[in-house]
Amino acid sequence: MAELVRQITHRGVAHSPGTPTLELRDVSVAYAAGTNGVTTTRGDAYALQHISFQVGRGERIAVVGPNGAGKSTLFKLIVGTLQPSQGQVNIFGHGPDGHICIAYVPQRSQIDWSFPVTVEDVVMMGRVGRIGFFRWPRRHDWALVHQALARVNAMHLAKKQIGELSGGQQQRVFIARALAQEAELLLLDEPLTGLDVPSQEAIFTVLDNLRPDGVTVLVATHDLNMAAERFDRVMLLNRQVVGFGGATAVLAPDNLLLAYGGHMHRLQDGDLLLTDTCCEGHEG
Repeated sequence: MAELVRQITHRGVAHSPGTPTLELRDVSVAYAAGTNGVTTTRGDAYALQHISFQVGRGERIAVVGPNGAGKSTLFKLIVGTLQPSQGQVNIFGHGPDGHICIAYVPQRSQIDWSFPVTVEDVVMMGRVGRIGFFRWPRRHDWALVHQALARVNAMHLAKKQIGELSGGQQQRVFIARALAQEAELLLLDEPLTGLDVPSQEAIFTVLDNLRPDGVTVLVATHDLNMAAERFDRVMLLNRQVVGFGGATAVLAPDNLLLAYGGHMHRLQDGDLLLTDTCCEGHEG
C-alpha cells in the first residue's frame, strides 16, 4: 500500500544531486529524407551536429544564430519532443522524459490564440504535472496560479480570453504558467519578436525576478546587442556550437562571420553588417 501511495503522489523525475541543470553530450540531429520531424541515425542532413555544453542553476543564456541554425530544434531536444540521432540530453542527470520541471514557450506563431480559454486557465495548465490528469485543482493550486499572475503583473487579466491580450501580455502569461508549474528550467523561443521596447523591458523585469528562485533560463533571440547586454552567457549556434561563453569572446568578428556566412559583411571601417532577417515562425 505504501508503494502505491508513493507512485501516486510522486510526480516527475528525482534530480541527481551535484549534476548540472542541463547537459548535452555530443548530440546530433539528422532528419530522415521525406519526413516531417522524424530523426534518423543514418541521415546526413544535420539540423545539429556534435553539440556539447553544460548550463548551471540560475544562469540566463542567450542562444543566437541565423535562421535555420537549429535554435528551435535544440529547445525541442531539451524538452523531449524530439529525440537526438546520437548523444545524450540530461536535465539534472536524467533524460528529458518524465521531468515536470521544464517549461517551454514556443514561438508565438506556433500557438493557437483563438482557443477559447481564459488567462487563469492557461496558467493552471502549468499545474497539470503536479496535480495529475483527471484530478481537480485544489485551493492551493489556484493560490499558486494567482501568485504567479501577480508576479508577472497580470492578475488583472485573469478572466480575459488569451487571444484578447497583446503580444507582451501573452508572453508574461506563459511565464506565469511556468511559475505555477514550479519550473526550474525555462525555455523561451523568440519571446521578444514583434514586441515594442516597453513590452520587452517588462519581460526582462519578470526574468530578473526569477533569479532568486534559481530558475535557469534559455532564450532564443536574433538580437545580438540584447544577448550581449542582458545575459550571463551567449551561445552562438549554426548547427554546431560556434562559441559559448562571455559575449565579448563569443561575438567576436571571426565567430560571427563563421556563424552567419554570407549574411555578415565586413565594412571598410572594420565594422560588421548583419543582413540576416528574423522571420517570425521560421524554424530557428
